[in-house]
Amino acid sequence: MRIFIVLLLVLFLAGAGYFFLGGGREILFVPDVSEGMSQEELAVRVGQMIVVGFRGTEADLVVGRMIREVRPGGVILMDYDAPTRSFRRNIVDADQVAKLIGDLQSRSEVSLFVAVDAEGGLVNRLKPKYGFLNIPSAAAMGRGTSEATRDIAAGLVDQLITLGFNMNFAPVVDVNVDPSSPAIGALGRSFSGDAAIVIAHARAFSAAHREGGVIPVLKHFPGHGSAGADSHLGLVDVTSTYEEDRELAPYRTLIDENGVDVIMTAHVMHRGRDADYPATLSKVFLQDILRDQLGFKGVVISDDMQMAAITDQFGFSEAVVRAVIAGNDIILSANNIVYDDMMPYAIKAAILQGVDVGKISIARIREASNRVYALKRRYGIIE
Repeated sequence: MRIFIVLLLVLFLAGAGYFFLGGGREILFVPDVSEGMSQEELAVRVGQMIVVGFRGTEADLVVGRMIREVRPGGVILMDYDAPTRSFRRNIVDADQVAKLIGDLQSRSEVSLFVAVDAEGGLVNRLKPKYGFLNIPSAAAMGRGTSEATRDIAAGLVDQLITLGFNMNFAPVVDVNVDPSSPAIGALGRSFSGDAAIVIAHARAFSAAHREGGVIPVLKHFPGHGSAGADSHLGLVDVTSTYEEDRELAPYRTLIDENGVDVIMTAHVMHRGRDADYPATLSKVFLQDILRDQLGFKGVVISDDMQMAAITDQFGFSEAVVRAVIAGNDIILSANNIVYDDMMPYAIKAAILQGVDVGKISIARIREASNRVYALKRRYGIIE
């Protein structure tokens, strides 16, 4: 995989007159730009639009080099390495995690988003067996009061802040339309099948995060709760199962209350809305519905771009470019489905190539990166 990516980049670069950043195998290129943006500024802004995962419990030379050369906007830490089916990927215990995060931040020119999936229940990378809090699932929290959910979230936030995390990929605001849905309902990741209960608990969970200084990320827009399949494994079509009013209700209400900073997309197809693209790659969903209809002005982050729902249907570079065009401000790759240490470089190269060939405008890069910078300032990550 790494050789294939490198060969493609070399062939493209050979005919394009780009220059190289970094050394050795890390091939990056910056196209000629105009519209008041230098090559250096473009490289930095595109980097801020990327959040990536990596292997290692320490900030070793490979990770440090990636941070220095790609200059990503953030990283995501995982406890389980899916390709090798082994634990201890990034997370061992509290002391190790705090040191890792501190070392990562010290290696970055622009302070990083440091994200984790800490929903509770089955999806929680900070597990009790490593010495962390036991956070109940969304389904369990949804059976209690929203006040109790807020207290649970406040304890989680204290833990996250102590460790150095500043972003949590939670809460899930998918309405439990299909309790047997393999990615949501069956795993207890939804607060409820009642949109009003989802709203109340998501509001409480998010408020505790925002007040404590951790960015909550609502997911998965426009709703994954009716999906009969898992987008990790292939394309998911919700055309016949999606309940628009019910599934958009949490987004509509919380956006109206100015309670949403970041929204993560879902890799779901709704052919009645967009016959060609899943929501992550769809202007219909991200611009027409999320921005124009619902009035969202914050940051949009893609779900993991390595999921089979994307990679089985679109070329990786094409999908990255399409995701930016559609309206994603941040491209996420946890690099934990198929591991490739060139993945962060490939994401950046794809976006820069999209700019060069005119598919992605400088205005789109400026808009997306400005949202990232504004979010970092709002939470004191940068000045």
